[in-house]
Amino acid sequence: MIQFQSVTKRFGGIIALEDVTFSIAAGECHGLVGENGAGKSTLGKILAGNLRPDHGRVVLASGARVGMVHQELAFCPDLSVAENLCLGSLPRRGRYRVDWAAVRRCSEELLSQIGVTLDVWRPMRTLTTGQEQLVQIAAAVGTGANILVLDEPTSSLSEAEAHRLFALLERLRAQGVTLVYVSHRLPEVLRLCDRITVLRDGRYVATLDRAEATTDRLVQLMIGRSLAEYFPGHLDTPPGPVRLRVENLRSPGRFEGVSFAVRAGEIVGLAGLVGAGRSEVAQAIFGLDPHASGRVEVDGQPVRLGSVRAALRAGIGLVPEDRKRQGLVLPLSCRLNFSLAILDRLRRRGWLDQRAERAVATRLFEQLAVKTPSLETPVAALSGGNQQKVVLARWLARELKVLIVDEPTRGVDVGAKAAIHALLDELAGRGLAILLISSELPELLNLATRILVMREGRLVGELGREEATQERLLEWMAGVEVSAGRG
Repeated sequence: MIQFQSVTKRFGGIIALEDVTFSIAAGECHGLVGENGAGKSTLGKILAGNLRPDHGRVVLASGARVGMVHQELAFCPDLSVAENLCLGSLPRRGRYRVDWAAVRRCSEELLSQIGVTLDVWRPMRTLTTGQEQLVQIAAAVGTGANILVLDEPTSSLSEAEAHRLFALLERLRAQGVTLVYVSHRLPEVLRLCDRITVLRDGRYVATLDRAEATTDRLVQLMIGRSLAEYFPGHLDTPPGPVRLRVENLRSPGRFEGVSFAVRAGEIVGLAGLVGAGRSEVAQAIFGLDPHASGRVEVDGQPVRLGSVRAALRAGIGLVPEDRKRQGLVLPLSCRLNFSLAILDRLRRRGWLDQRAERAVATRLFEQLAVKTPSLETPVAALSGGNQQKVVLARWLARELKVLIVDEPTRGVDVGAKAAIHALLDELAGRGLAILLISSELPELLNLATRILVMREGRLVGELGREEATQERLLEWMAGVEVSAGRG
């Protein structure tokens, strides 16, 4: 169905792909894996016609039509779901008038094909990221494509939404659609894909049949070394005194009655389904919620709520859930993004000390192995894992007491994930109090000393490391035990 023949692509002096050659059979689900910057998304965009290779070519079977679900969502936020879905071919009544009834029917039909029900007249900006992802999938499926490229399609989906997508992909494959599945989530790739191709540093490494592919084998091919089971070292040292204390924190319509403490040298996990209020609690602690009330203390000293400046003075930092929208200014350079949190410490007689700024940035970028052509490279040009390292480097420069990390490894590859886990472990070992919010339960179970569980805006329980399992966490997150008791 698809043949990549010596495909090469450069962006300035950076080689994104070099002499990539392999084929994809008709009707198969073909996985494409590799670390951030390996060239997966670039290859997918070349297949979809969004980019043109510098050398080589892509050969498609006769009658092939390619649709793509992009990792970066691209919509008109102030238009409705229906208008976005039909934007390329709005149904008309006569020559100049839009047939709005037909627009509604068309958009509802596209959503129904993937099992989604939404008010199609809602503006796109009111949807969650997961809902936006599903709308994009509906748009791609609705083109009638018989080749569908999915670039990190579950990166923003809840577990239930992801399972719905998997069922849809199985139906599409049964109908003869060829699927190219790009993902960092190896369990998904092993579950869905017939064959898996590995890229590393823009070069083709290998293609494995599902029967011979394992997580360990794929990781070794992706990063060029084996990845031993990681055990956090901070667990060997008893935690210190309470560093962060939260008492009866509430925000109308978002969460209420949240109380917990995090000790120095401790990583406390915060689990919950999408909409449980985890990120909202983090934002309130960091001063981003003007309606929050309650009490937050750092080292026994109260922190004024609703003030980011007060949170920074108290030694609190936040790595937000969505690094592109909330954590970075994408057009600015890596250097300028890095120094956003320490501008007050880089002033010399009212002027920015750029020499000190570059020195600190260089040291921390080397420490975190940030891959960038230079400090002046726009942060938008970096891979997801390196963008996340820039955000983390910013807070390392701040020398915090409390670090809140919200989905720290979302959309990053296994190598970057291991590096971020090791960094969090090291920071806890230095005495930081870390609140870790993650939708990946293995991440919480591996790193956290104990795990707090939120459901519908309330803290419903706490599990110690020894008693926490994926099954038990899911029961608490979904309220299964409560439902069973009422039934």
